[in-house]
Amino acid sequence: MDALDRHGLQAQIARSLAADGRSLEALKRAAARDPQAALKGAAQQFEALFLQMVLKSMREATMKSGLLDSPAQETFTALLDQQLANRLATGGTGLAAVVERQLARAAGVGAAAAGTAGARAPAVGPRLSAAGETPRPDRTQPGGSRAEPAAGAGQARAAEPAPPAESSSSADGAKRAFASRLWDHALAAQQATGVPARFILAQAALESGWGQREIRGADGTPSYNLFGIKAGANWSGRTVAVTTTEYEGGVAKKVVQKFRAYNNYTEAFRDWARLMKDNPRYAGALGNRDAAGFAQALQRGGYATDPDYATKLARTIEAMAALRLS
Repeated sequence: MDALDRHGLQAQIARSLAADGRSLEALKRAAARDPQAALKGAAQQFEALFLQMVLKSMREATMKSGLLDSPAQETFTALLDQQLANRLATGGTGLAAVVERQLARAAGVGAAAAGTAGARAPAVGPRLSAAGETPRPDRTQPGGSRAEPAAGAGQARAAEPAPPAESSSSADGAKRAFASRLWDHALAAQQATGVPARFILAQAALESGWGQREIRGADGTPSYNLFGIKAGANWSGRTVAVTTTEYEGGVAKKVVQKFRAYNNYTEAFRDWARLMKDNPRYAGALGNRDAAGFAQALQRGGYATDPDYATKLARTIEAMAALRLS
């Protein structure tokens, strides 16, 4: 099943979240067509039902004035809570992603991290060590970046075909799902920078562990920061502070750094493209269609302090390209 069909199927399931008794049958049909989309739909339904129970408990614990209380008001409130729960589940709180991952393990299906292209659903949060460290590649602060609106996109490039349907391998399936759900965002960044979409996705995969170690706040709030871009003095948006590893003189050290936080993946990819275009340090990466050349240009520009960053990124680009051939 191609990316467009999958997105349509997931949207169809999402529209029926806990809203009618036929959603179970819809999920059964979806499971026959695309098990992965069905898992995502089931996880979102669970999240919607859970949120509805939370809202109901909150209302029951709230003292009523008695002025407007009536059976009609209770019916209206229940319907309102149901729709609110559905919207929250569609946007994502992170619970559906955890449930989906557990269901995928039990069913032997490669699960995508939560969220679809263009949606606001967060992916699985970062796996923190006992010291609270987020295991992730390290980079220096991308200096000179600005938070102003992005400049107009350059000449549109010929769109590359989306990755094919996932293979039987669970690991490859998870990687393919990660690429599929972010493909449209990568194409938009490709049009803005000239960098091939697969290179962009590979960097997002390296920085986020293929979507499994995205940066989150202490309260679980998603940052949507797939590229590990730090929040410097010129950044006026939300930030998330995490412990990371930086290299100084080739020596690794633990430090707490602030990273940028976005409202969705669209903002994250736009900000990455803006950073590439606005910062002269990354001029060598713009339009670079050679995997090794692109990776080396980023390292020369100081994107990361990890001395092996270019090698790791080039290897991840190869893994991304291999998904087309498997």
